[in-house]
Amino acid sequence: MELASVILTEMQLWYWQENLDYWIFVAAMFFLLFEGIRYAVKRKLKFNMVADGFANFCTLAASTWINILLGTFYVVSFYFVYEYVALWYIPSTIWSLALCILLADFAYYWEHRFSHRVGFAWGTHSVHHSSPYFNISVAYRFGPLDGVIALFFHLPLAILGFNPFVIFLSQAIVLVYQTYLHTETIGKLPKPIEMIFNTPSHHRVHHGRNPQYIDKNYAGMFIVWDKLFKTFAEEQEQVDYGITRPINSVNPLIVFFHGYTRLFTRMREAKGIKNTFATLFSPP
Repeated sequence: MELASVILTEMQLWYWQENLDYWIFVAAMFFLLFEGIRYAVKRKLKFNMVADGFANFCTLAASTWINILLGTFYVVSFYFVYEYVALWYIPSTIWSLALCILLADFAYYWEHRFSHRVGFAWGTHSVHHSSPYFNISVAYRFGPLDGVIALFFHLPLAILGFNPFVIFLSQAIVLVYQTYLHTETIGKLPKPIEMIFNTPSHHRVHHGRNPQYIDKNYAGMFIVWDKLFKTFAEEQEQVDYGITRPINSVNPLIVFFHGYTRLFTRMREAKGIKNTFATLFSPP
């Protein structure tokens, strides 16, 4: 049987996604242990780094509960669009999954860029960027509404006729790929890889608050999107991680809610209703 004719059932897709998430998380914990040992040997392992890692997993737990509560709405939205708005129906095969992964990565680029340039979206995404460290635990540092914003950028895939389960698996693959980008352990990779794919080097730039690194390298899997849309920057000088106004806290509650606390403060201080609502949409 040719690869193109291998039909994927929803049960298979669900099984792949569940197992992918589980085993990647397990592997990430072992890699985090390796990073910790490496930092300890280099005498860079500090209490604040460990506490920051703990806060990261607290945000993961809180974000997971929010996603569970909103999950039904999220799934139903995709199936509603797929059933009543789709232009046609694309068979679920290995090749359509590959195409959906590529398009999901393209959608992620614009979702990610939106989250940096629009006030209310930055309110949740800034949580991910607020750590002054860069290790694999930062990959699990989530904001309150990270999952909600993804909905609007990936729904067009259902309109194109991709089965929602294919879309969900594609989203998971894009996000899982990024997990291992959050590390200082891996240096620059061979040039052909750096030219096409997002790498730890490229993603370190994205987490930098150095002026030349701000709002660069939004890519998920393929760095070509940044090169195509002029948002690419190469890692050159040492990256200074975090946001331009550090939160200086490892308190999980402060970490999780600081983005919207600051947004509401800006709204309260804005003069006039027009400026108040403009704060929701203006760049942070």
